[in-house]
Amino acid sequence: MATVDDIKEKLKSVSYPGFTKSIVDFGFVKNVEVNGNDVSVHLEITSSAPEVENSLKEDITKELKVLGLDNIQVVVKKPEAPKQQSNSVSGKNIAPQVANFVMVSSGKGGVGKSTTSVNIAVALAMQGKKVGLLDADIYGPNIPRMVGVDGQEPQLEGNKVIPFKAYGVEIMSMGSLVEQGQALMWRGAMVMKAITQLLQDIAWGKLDVLVIDMPPGTGDAQLTLAQSVPVAAGINVTTPQHVALDDSRRSLEMFSKLNIPVAGIIENMSGFVCPNCQTESDIFGSGTCEDLAKEYNTQVLASIPIEPSIRVGGDEGKPVVYFHPDSASGKRYLRAAEMLWENIQESNASGAISNESIQPTTNGVSACSTAAAPKSGCSH
Repeated sequence: MATVDDIKEKLKSVSYPGFTKSIVDFGFVKNVEVNGNDVSVHLEITSSAPEVENSLKEDITKELKVLGLDNIQVVVKKPEAPKQQSNSVSGKNIAPQVANFVMVSSGKGGVGKSTTSVNIAVALAMQGKKVGLLDADIYGPNIPRMVGVDGQEPQLEGNKVIPFKAYGVEIMSMGSLVEQGQALMWRGAMVMKAITQLLQDIAWGKLDVLVIDMPPGTGDAQLTLAQSVPVAAGINVTTPQHVALDDSRRSLEMFSKLNIPVAGIIENMSGFVCPNCQTESDIFGSGTCEDLAKEYNTQVLASIPIEPSIRVGGDEGKPVVYFHPDSASGKRYLRAAEMLWENIQESNASGAISNESIQPTTNGVSACSTAAAPKSGCSH
């Protein structure tokens, strides 16, 4: 007769979908009850996706039947899936097939915003979400190289462009739609039109999350996106240096003016992990984002160290979170994705996701202009 220890040992053969680690190693197995040939396995997982739950039930049942158990019950506790907001509640939404939009922004360039966007998107997909990744960085579209689709020609279906697929993520970039190496010197209306076309003219599937890598700064692209779709969460990417944090404040103020719920801050280059001894050294300082997060009533989603695998992954199109999930950076990106999803759920539940108040006014003045009507949600 199989014992609890026998069953737990067998469960070590069941990998969590998208990972090489088992559900036992992750700590997802909370209890095992045995009564003769009847067994009940209680799990607590981080994904709300039904396909993840179904896959685990099938794999557990298959493994435990080898022990001669007749009645196998798998009880799964998981987060509640967020309810999609209707357009009447959310205001304007030109891509209604996407349940939640995430804006990844930074006050300045060169802080690892694209690396963050890629690894957060892939981490969400590894956790069972249906994910898209839009490279809306008009001036520096680097994501095609970072996910291994650079040089590929996009295909058309009717009058829409079919997104690429890599690591379980639907992907499109302005860098894939223009000639490689071409400089885009766009301003104003051209930027705004490009953003709306990337949302409307791409054949995005029915997604749980669309992660959007924005141009650095706080300009037309950010306002256009926020007015076009109800953004569920904003992520600010920065580095520990105070000069970078000064720019981050502008980005966080932008989220506030656009009424975008802030999921948190990603602190890149927070330390250096020696590839030989695995010691982490704070060569640029670290922890400075904690005070910034408190100032804006948010949280630090992750402090990502410098690791050679991040650079190699970006250059070779092999995201560190996918190829090295057990590395320091991989683990932190995975946890950041979980925290982001929790924040999105909370914002959905509280009704905080809306862009109704920042729509352009009837007199043609932007809702976020100082000349906008006093009732505008962005005039505070």
